[in-house]
Amino acid sequence: MSVDRAARRKAKKEERARRRAERRRRPSILVEQFWNVPNLLTLLRILAIPLFVWFTYDADPWYSVWAAAIFALASITDVIDGYLARKWNQMTVVGKLLDPLADKLIVTAAFVMMVRLGRIAAWVVIVLLAREFIITGLRSIAASEGIIISAGQEGKWKTSFQLTGIIALCIHYTHPLWLVFWTFDVDYNLVGKTLIYVATALSVWSAGVYFRDFLTTLAKRGSSPAS
Repeated sequence: MSVDRAARRKAKKEERARRRAERRRRPSILVEQFWNVPNLLTLLRILAIPLFVWFTYDADPWYSVWAAAIFALASITDVIDGYLARKWNQMTVVGKLLDPLADKLIVTAAFVMMVRLGRIAAWVVIVLLAREFIITGLRSIAASEGIIISAGQEGKWKTSFQLTGIIALCIHYTHPLWLVFWTFDVDYNLVGKTLIYVATALSVWSAGVYFRDFLTTLAKRGSSPAS
């Protein structure tokens, strides 16, 4: 009996050692989740930020167009990686962290550069960035209470106007625009400022809607009878 017991103990030890060795050789779940197409597209958006800043730094007209193209491409990949993640069922913890982080990083970089170049007023950027921090904090509080606040239409409009406005501000200069038989000059800085001002108004409006929905949900929860 003692021999059999010793053999079983030895076998268990060897099995545990083998499993530990396999775990050491096998990459973690987060590393495995990272290597998929949607997450790699998100990473490319983050890696594009230094290149975007470099093209906007000297305010050269030709470089400004390239900066606008980089930002536009980054905005498009944001839509693509979300679509692919849902279609291929590759919604991961890493993606949920990186995707909003990449969006905020490149938008913040763009706003900082636009203020540096004098293309937009600093107070506008402060309002827009403050709104993002406030809403992010509100969502975290709501999530801790088990409340999910979905984005409203006004928030989607705000994002559309903001991204388009940033692209126009990146171009900045007046360039001719050809529409079939008509040619006219477009002041992209004026177009960008107008779109950003609209986005600012929508930003304040959507923040108010978020707070209203959150407080309404809390009030309903507080007034509901205890089970």
